[in-house]
Amino acid sequence: MGTPLLPGSTLGVLGGGQLGRMFAQAAQAMGYFTAVLDADAHSPAGLISHHHIRTAYDDAAGLARLAEISDAITTEFENVPAQALRQLAQRRPVAPAASAVAIAQDRAQEKAHFGRCGVPCAPYAVIETAEQLAAVDAALLPGILKTARLGYDGKGQARVKTPAELAAAWDAMGRVPCVLEQMLPLAHECSVIVARGADGQVVHLPAQRNLHRDGILAVTEVYPGNLPDGQVRQAVAAAISIANGLQYVGVLCVEFFVLQDGRLVVNEIAPRPHNSGHYSQNACDVSQFELQVRTLAGLPLTQPRQHSPAVMLNLLGDLWFTQGDAPQAPPWAAVLALPGTHLHLYGKTDPKRGRKMGHLNITAATPEAARTTALRAAELLGIAPF
Repeated sequence: MGTPLLPGSTLGVLGGGQLGRMFAQAAQAMGYFTAVLDADAHSPAGLISHHHIRTAYDDAAGLARLAEISDAITTEFENVPAQALRQLAQRRPVAPAASAVAIAQDRAQEKAHFGRCGVPCAPYAVIETAEQLAAVDAALLPGILKTARLGYDGKGQARVKTPAELAAAWDAMGRVPCVLEQMLPLAHECSVIVARGADGQVVHLPAQRNLHRDGILAVTEVYPGNLPDGQVRQAVAAAISIANGLQYVGVLCVEFFVLQDGRLVVNEIAPRPHNSGHYSQNACDVSQFELQVRTLAGLPLTQPRQHSPAVMLNLLGDLWFTQGDAPQAPPWAAVLALPGTHLHLYGKTDPKRGRKMGHLNITAATPEAARTTALRAAELLGIAPF
């Protein structure tokens, strides 16, 4: 990266979703111009950026225009074509690199990378052929069959208990390359977000305790004591090892399973800011999105400091349909009357069930107060208690 890109430069982002929107907001707050490439005329990031290139991710002319406008380019979505990042990198600094994103796009490559880094993951088998299916070790059942590519938020997954169910699930997935993971007895889930600069410097946010429902993150809790100190140290060390092994530049989220016996196994990585890091916007002195700006621009990284215990509630489109089939706005006034509530909506005007519409950060002086307020907010919104 060489000389840092100072405010006044233009930072580009491939993808126009809510993560791109919050990246653009952070960049603009620091004095940068932003450019977004996304085909949707109403994309959340495109609506607020200085430049919106409305083409597909693999459109050569659109990519050339993004490279022309931008001084450096990132991505907000791991399933953008890695080749598009390679093409952009011929003209501009790109972070994260296409090679890192390509590994995150393929579960088999991802798990192989974990092994090279010495970080344990669930026992697994790669299934790409009928012969590999027939050779699956019975000890991996019951398990979860996952498509090797293009799976996120619980999509492209099936739980299987027997060889017959495994074969049927692979057929139902179109016999695409898959990974079968042994189902492990989980106590809970957690994640760590790291930011790594081009100079190899790494900083990290606190470890986040996560609750998923139907494969989608529902609640994140972050405060001292949310996880045992030993688990936190192990998770942070593993996340840094994974980032260093990729020679990663940018913000990386590493998700973990914590087993009932206390062991920690890595689940997957996301080469971008992550839903579980949204609390940092209001609970830390440096958010994950400012870290993304700093890594892309080659600015110095400072270790984030969490100044307030926090709970994050994911706001899905279901909350607009608690009174029937016609969408109605949730009771924002009642929610915002609660102390320490911070509402972040993504500019999506069409609520749909399961669609991520926003998130609510709750901060307080103590973990107990943050949880109490979060539970009251959840009750007002129609979110199940946790």
